[in-house]
Amino acid sequence: MGGLASTRMTESAPPTRREHDVLGGCDVPAEAYWGVHTARAMRNFRLGGDRVGDSRALVRALGQVKKAAARANRDLGLLDPDKAFAIDQACDRVIVGDFDEQFPVSLVQGGAGTSTNMNANEVIANIALEHLGYPRGAYEVLHPNEHLNLGQSTNDVYPTAVKLALLESSQQLLVSMQTLKQAFGRKAAEFRGIVKVGRTQLQDAVPMTLGQEFRTYEIMIGEDQARLREAMAHLHEINLGATAIGTGVNTHPQYAELVRGHLEGITELPLVTAADLVEATQDCGAFVLLSATVKRAAVKMSKVCNDLRLLSSGPRAGLAEISLPARQAGSSIMPGKVNPVIPELVNQVAFEIIGLDLTVTVAAEAGQLQLNAFEPVIASSLLRGIRHLAIAFESLALDCVDDIHAQEDNLREFAASGIGLATALSPVIGYAAASEVATEAMRSRRSVLDVVLERGYLSSDEASALIAGGLTLN
Repeated sequence: MGGLASTRMTESAPPTRREHDVLGGCDVPAEAYWGVHTARAMRNFRLGGDRVGDSRALVRALGQVKKAAARANRDLGLLDPDKAFAIDQACDRVIVGDFDEQFPVSLVQGGAGTSTNMNANEVIANIALEHLGYPRGAYEVLHPNEHLNLGQSTNDVYPTAVKLALLESSQQLLVSMQTLKQAFGRKAAEFRGIVKVGRTQLQDAVPMTLGQEFRTYEIMIGEDQARLREAMAHLHEINLGATAIGTGVNTHPQYAELVRGHLEGITELPLVTAADLVEATQDCGAFVLLSATVKRAAVKMSKVCNDLRLLSSGPRAGLAEISLPARQAGSSIMPGKVNPVIPELVNQVAFEIIGLDLTVTVAAEAGQLQLNAFEPVIASSLLRGIRHLAIAFESLALDCVDDIHAQEDNLREFAASGIGLATALSPVIGYAAASEVATEAMRSRRSVLDVVLERGYLSSDEASALIAGGLTLN
């Protein structure tokens, strides 16, 4: 015990530096690039889970916004060229991901994103100080607020960075959607000639092909890609230059247009400054639209996954019209059981996104007067949901759809005995007679063709030709 106590007494605490803000002094780890504002935010927002640094897209966007601001202020003669160059170089390192671990604040935070903006200001300031040959914390030379935040407010920096991050994330989702769309397209072509029974309300309907069924899924994804691109277009409108509430207080009259131009060049995105910055600073409509669009895609693909699970049900006591690839053991007690785990993953991501969409909706509605204080939970919900959906779509394509096989014997048997074949006879023998045929076929467990011939409604050749016509599908 004495040895242990002695060891503890001789342990030295990690070196710190003292930083100050309006609340007083605060010790910050000497090696940290973040400072006092980040330290307080870490203590205040102890949610765990996703941190700002866990979102590569958001950190990149923060670096891009700060780089554009430094260049605009340099052009206006408001920022010393040497300081602007150091900031520019520091932003480049943040943009490429060298300092993601220096953004430790929870994505969900009070203060409308102020802690995220302060975190970025401090990290970039201290990187720039090193470029200038000064130690971290030498804010008398280059200050996080005086220089990094020059002409800015959290209320225009944060939503602009979030929009840039969402554009990047949504583009990745579009890529995953394209991968899945192509996978369904390949299966649609492969299954083009395989006839099956269609179903409405889980009851037998008229014949179709398995290819038509999978072509539907391909088309659905294409439609959702188009809707997502439409929603993304609204994210190109930014409010940089608005500062606190949209009046542009503390900015040069030319700053908004200059910073937009620089940000457009840095991101290679077509950006436009909002026509009314007061309106734009409080409006979360673009986030609501994007969230609803993402939810739409998730809900529709969850329905597709319900189809895949149902069509592959069995393998002996279900529909067993298709087989999904076996990816892992399905039970700890039932040997040989295999579950449709990839479609189940997509289902659960869809459930999550439905809940996240509600969060975005409520948070957007909860804004008051000139600002919405709840953009952090909007950003967190959208970034997480889009990331998860992109992963789920790619997994569905590569780990499931690509290796789906048709159970042609089962499909052929169902199609031949399907009651829906009576529909092909209805125009010739009448709806009432066709209904009687269908009812009798179901009661006696015989085929529609057998009952038609027994009742003498048609000759064998006539009935065969009509039914064959009903099965002739594109």
